[in-house]
Amino acid sequence: MAPLRRKSIEERIAERQAQRPALVGKGKYFEHGPAKFIFIFLIVFVVLGHLLGLVLLMWLDIG
Repeated sequence: MAPLRRKSIEERIAERQAQRPALVGKGKYFEHGPAKFIFIFLIVFVVLGHLLGLVLLMWLDIG
């Protein structure tokens, strides 16, 4: 009779991940409300920064 060997860590992790439900539901990309808020805030901040910089350069006639 062959001795039983313990599964490798990769095999155990793969089994646990296979049992878990999918993280992203249909049409849902952010599970965490504050993460969604921060993401949208950063996008808006960058866009407004670029637009204000463009207006400033046009006003000063540097560009």
